[in-house]
Amino acid sequence: MSSRHDSPPSLEETPGHACGVFGVYGPGQHVSQLTYLGLFALQHRGQESAGIAVSDGETITVAKDMGLVTQVFDERRLAPLQGHLAIGHNRYSTTGSSSWQNAQPVYRSVGDAGFALGHNGNLTNTADLASGLGMLPGMIADETSFDSTTDSALVAELVAREWPDEPRSDGRELELALEKVLPKLRGGFSFVLMDDARLIGVRDPHGFWPLVLGRLEGGGWVLASETAALDIVGAHYVRDVQPGEMVVIDASGLRREHRYAEPEPRLCLFEFIYFARPDTRLYGHSVHAARTRMGEALARQAPVAADMVMPVPESGIPAAQGYSRESGIPYGDGLVKNRYVGRTFIQPSQQMRGVGVRLKLNPLPESIRGKRLIVVDDSIVRGTTTREVIKMLREAGAREVHFRVSSPPYRWPCFYGMDTGRRGELLAADLSVGEIREYLDVDSLAYLELDRVRTATGAPPESFCTACLSGEYPVPVALTGTDSKLLLEAPVLDLTQSSAAPGP
Repeated sequence: MSSRHDSPPSLEETPGHACGVFGVYGPGQHVSQLTYLGLFALQHRGQESAGIAVSDGETITVAKDMGLVTQVFDERRLAPLQGHLAIGHNRYSTTGSSSWQNAQPVYRSVGDAGFALGHNGNLTNTADLASGLGMLPGMIADETSFDSTTDSALVAELVAREWPDEPRSDGRELELALEKVLPKLRGGFSFVLMDDARLIGVRDPHGFWPLVLGRLEGGGWVLASETAALDIVGAHYVRDVQPGEMVVIDASGLRREHRYAEPEPRLCLFEFIYFARPDTRLYGHSVHAARTRMGEALARQAPVAADMVMPVPESGIPAAQGYSRESGIPYGDGLVKNRYVGRTFIQPSQQMRGVGVRLKLNPLPESIRGKRLIVVDDSIVRGTTTREVIKMLREAGAREVHFRVSSPPYRWPCFYGMDTGRRGELLAADLSVGEIREYLDVDSLAYLELDRVRTATGAPPESFCTACLSGEYPVPVALTGTDSKLLLEAPVLDLTQSSAAPGP
């Protein structure tokens, strides 16, 4: 067994979230408060920083900081953010460093104008883009400071350089600059952008990450990463922003729906498995219902005699409920989750291996003692946390532990917006299911087959990206060498070796 299996458990066993973006055009509305609520609904997508940009028609004001939405914003900080349109961003850094400079929205001043940008995803051709601008690490061509290490800031720089030289009477400078920049971008991106008078939403041609359009009750429009964010601000879902589409909203309403590239839909399958809130809808289908069907399919695929079906909370709950319903084995709670533990980078010492996991989860001995358990979770990435959970259950008196996973083995790194590091860090990369079962110390182990996962979503099977599960990448990754082993082993952080490392 390699040494990676013996490292202290990480508190982030599941894949790192994509970021959350939100935008609102609402004259007469409290747009900063609406954006705050939208970001609160999207908190699960990023917990490192939060930011809001607001325009009053003349000035764009940006407020952002490290921390959760409720830590960054309160009534006092929201009060000065007055205007008629706003965008917001929750950040989870996949490869750009976790720092204030990398918090979003990104703001750029261009002559007498300016714009702000929020980005969910990762670009895969940042090295080529940066090289085309003559950029060096930490600097841009004109030797002014480039104080962000995200691909989001690189996109902002590209837009600024394509800004029309002469001001336009119709104020469409941002649109025109985007039309020139978007065809150059590769990888995953859902953008919300704004100038002083317009709100713009953009989705990459594959639609790796969701972006939806909604309508406010009192008039106005909303863009959001998930439909659940529309619900919290009282907006009605209108439609998804389509892959390869740019939508523009201004005083005349939804003024423009522009397809800048041919769509080839490949929504990240992990949006259904884990990322999205269960009360969100993707491709028109309920995420909660899909996860429940995954559990039902898992019960049909891998039945086992047991006394209780229990989830690893909270992401394993819907699949565990589905497994219980299909199998007829009673559902119960065997673990309690501390809901007040957020993202943390504290790594327990070797002498305190289990402390990190127990900060989040603790067993209920009276519920599990002497029982044969079926434990259901959505995924296993590095495996350290899963092994600690199983150890806790056995110490609490479980007679048997049968682990069931409502997704296939996670074998390949993601380069489009998930934080998974390199392939050598993934438990299933080079191990068989039998070897993983032995490492986890479970009585049996089963992963849900990929075809069953896709069927459970209710969406067309070909409309998903499954790169992390299948190794089939819809967009080539721009590596610095030709050796295919780089794709398998190089950390995502080292992909570009440029000043614009991939962002959230």
